[in-house]
Amino acid sequence: MGEPTRICVIGGGAAGISAGSMAKRTNPDATVVVCTEFEDVAYSPCGIPYVLGREIPDFQRLFLAGPENYEQAGIDLRRETAVSAIDAHNRTVTANGNIIPWDVLVVCTGFKYLLPDVPGNDLEGLTYVKNIRRGMELNETLNDVKKAVVLESTPLGVEMLAALAQRGIETHLVDEGSWLLSQVADPDIAEPVQKSLESLGCQLHFGAHLERFEGENGRLTRVVTSQGAIDADICVIATHKEPETTLARSIGLKLGSTGGIVVDEGMRTSMPGVFAAGDCVEVPQGMTGVAVQGLTGAHAMQQGRVAGANAGGGTRRYDAVYVPWGMVGGHVQIGGASFGEHLATSMGIPFVVGRANGISRARYYPGVQQVVVKLLAEPGTGRLIGAQMVGGEGVKERADFLAFALKRGATVEDLAFMENVYSPPIGALYEPMSVAALNAMAQL
Repeated sequence: MGEPTRICVIGGGAAGISAGSMAKRTNPDATVVVCTEFEDVAYSPCGIPYVLGREIPDFQRLFLAGPENYEQAGIDLRRETAVSAIDAHNRTVTANGNIIPWDVLVVCTGFKYLLPDVPGNDLEGLTYVKNIRRGMELNETLNDVKKAVVLESTPLGVEMLAALAQRGIETHLVDEGSWLLSQVADPDIAEPVQKSLESLGCQLHFGAHLERFEGENGRLTRVVTSQGAIDADICVIATHKEPETTLARSIGLKLGSTGGIVVDEGMRTSMPGVFAAGDCVEVPQGMTGVAVQGLTGAHAMQQGRVAGANAGGGTRRYDAVYVPWGMVGGHVQIGGASFGEHLATSMGIPFVVGRANGISRARYYPGVQQVVVKLLAEPGTGRLIGAQMVGGEGVKERADFLAFALKRGATVEDLAFMENVYSPPIGALYEPMSVAALNAMAQL
């Protein structure tokens, strides 16, 4: 009998923790070491904006499990342990000056928000929402903040706009796009969210190009844009998530068109014995095969599970993605799957549209909310190619279902005549997705 396999995981986020846990579960005899540069693991960073907005009362609720849980599972979890180098030839990593040998390596180095390359980007007051300890510090800082700017209306940016406004802070958005969430949502679908944020007092500046940050005594005082200057005590950087690939590049792992690490369906990289998962990798979009990166925590967790299982000797696979997404913007839910009209048009994908203005419950039941559903179908075949929706409730469940329908090749005819739940408190007689599908069939 040889020595048990030595598996080393770099990163303690959703992908890294899932990879380490699944590797140990798949191969109980393996030595599994997980290195993370941060103080904490197993918490939900996605919940941070809701604590900052005082919708969740405290940060402790975001923790899922303590370090002792992983130790009891036989995982050697090393916190505040930054990996500074990988030796691919001798199969070791250097972390906090210590040498850790490995037979199999799993790279889960996550993402970074790029600091805007403009004057004044070293001023105190520029902040990110990523690490829970920094979130706790920001929560205290916000007690004294009067004016804030959010840079870009990404999903995180939209969540932070609402959080800051709910704290009574004068809140501005600076975004080069023409409408809210322009990277993921169509303007008509985003409009109710935009109005909801404006009703909270958010001031939204679209088509505004960031020119520089200005400050006094090393601290931010103004954000200067192509549309003028905005007084600000802090600026939240909520730009696109860039893959963190410094270590991956140092050992020559192949990178793709998004800048993320290229992996196969088993989360294997271009180097034998090295896997990768999470925000540092790119995966194919199911409809087009185009590489995408920087998805959700749910994607990172599932990728980590596949990478960890296979690092432990398993044979799991990760499918191409159709990216169901959803969020709350102000008091409105918004979401979708695959493409909307704007993205499909920009990619030259032909489509017909079916749209429905429906309701979330029976019209007579208290609390009924409007739900707008828009479906994109392939001309000729009627195959579903994308969906977006906005409303008061029920968006998440529809996004999940429609992503699964996309993956299975469903047509709008399938959706038009599908069965649906009718129960006054939770579902209307006419399901909005079915009505939208019928309208798409009419266009076909």
